[in-house]
Order: sequence, then C-alpha cells, then structure tokens
Amino acid sequence: MEKTFSTKRRRLMILIATALATVLIAISLPILTPTAVEAQLNTNLLISAAASLKDVLEEIKPLYQQSQPNVKISYNFGASGALEQQIEQGAPADIFISAAKKQVDALEQKNLLVPGTRTVIAKNRLVLVVPNNVSRVSSFYNLKDAKVEKIAIGEPRSVPAGQYAQQVLEKLKIWELVKPKLVYTNNVRQVLASVESGNADAGLVYVTDAKISKNAKVVVGADEKYHSAIIYPLAVIKRSKNPDLARNFSQFLSSDQAKGIFKKYAFILP
Repeated sequence: MEKTFSTKRRRLMILIATALATVLIAISLPILTPTAVEAQLNTNLLISAAASLKDVLEEIKPLYQQSQPNVKISYNFGASGALEQQIEQGAPADIFISAAKKQVDALEQKNLLVPGTRTVIAKNRLVLVVPNNVSRVSSFYNLKDAKVEKIAIGEPRSVPAGQYAQQVLEKLKIWELVKPKLVYTNNVRQVLASVESGNADAGLVYVTDAKISKNAKVVVGADEKYHSAIIYPLAVIKRSKNPDLARNFSQFLSSDQAKGIFKKYAFILP
C-alpha cells in the first residue's frame, strides 16, 4: 500500500514539474520572439553604385521593399573609380554597380567578388549637352570655337563618363585642341550641374542624365563606335554580411518591375 502511494506521489511530482516547465517556456516566448523580429528588421544592404544610377535606383528601392519590408537599403553613389578604391581599401559594401567594366574587372582580379554574381544590368549612351539658352553649339566640332571657353567632363582616371568622353574627342581628333578648355569633375552628375549652372559652356554626360535635366539640352549623341561600350556591370562583394540578400536584390534589378523603371529613365536594357 505504501509502495503504491509512493508511486502515485512520484507521478504527481513529474506532472507538476512538466506543467511548470511548460509555463516557463510560454513566459519566455514573448521575450524571445521580438528579439528575432528585431534582428530581421535590422537587416541592412549597402549598394555602392555609379552616380548616374542615382534616380533609377532610388525609385526601385521602395518597389523592392514592398516584398522585403524588413530590409533597409542604403546607397553610396559616386564615381565608379572612387567606389572601386573604397572597396579595395576595405570599405563596407554588399553590391558594387559600376558604369564601366574596368572597375569590376579590377575587383575580380583581386578576388573581392562572389564568383558567379557578375552581370550587366543596363547600358547607356554618351551625349553632348549645353545650357538651354546656348544655340551656338550644334556638333562636337563646335567645341573648338573660341566662344566655347569651358567644357566639363568627368575626370578620365576615375569617372567612366570622362573616359568615354576622352575616347570620343580623340577619335574626332579634337582632344588636343579642346584640352585647355576642359574642366574635370568628380562624377558625371557634377558635369551636368556645371552645364546647368552656366559654369561650363558644354559637357559630355549620359543620355539618362540629360533626360532628368530642366536646364540643359542635348546637342548630339556620340557615335557608339567612337568609345567603349557603356555598360553597368554588377557584382556581389565577397565581404558582404548578407550575400544571399545581395543576390536577391541583384536578381530584382532584372525583374520586369525594375526594367520598367530603367526604361523610364532612358537606360538601354542588355
């Protein structure tokens, strides 16, 4: 009889212990769950991108976040060459989008890219622009005229638009003639700003930059045979803390939604 009572008591103690454990787990769940959600909400994605992509990427950002509301996207816009150097020196970045293949090639050679993530997301065209009130420039050859005193281009050593501009002017055999007039800028958007403000009589920018301007107009487009192909290669950086998310964003840039925005800003789809 005493043995039976002891067995029942032991079973009762086990039941009580199990019930207590269940209560403790239930109490702890509300504490753990917000922490996990908070971690998701703090997911950051940093994209270093060519300055000419600013408007299109800013418009794509909320579209992407509709499907990924817990992702915070930040952009670092600048000259492709300067961004490349930042990444080489260890600056944080999940994705790099250049306005030329040269800079992505350099990072690939240094083994700084995730293999298999490199792709071309868009193409562009180079155009000659002048302030709206200027009528004396109708071709590249007018850049030689004495009335054209300042010509803005990107710094060819770091700005792809400047490299393309130099190639065009050399092909037209007017580079040496206009060289004393050249005003170099740190990125293509600064070229546009110089023309819009009247600080430059002309400038060479992408057609996508010209499209958003209200104070500058296109004179003529550069023949594509006079310069290297203007492409925007993208790649995921090997140091990325969120490589899977970076791949996901990269794929979104090739979606129909994103393509529609690229077209809107006059980019050429690959």
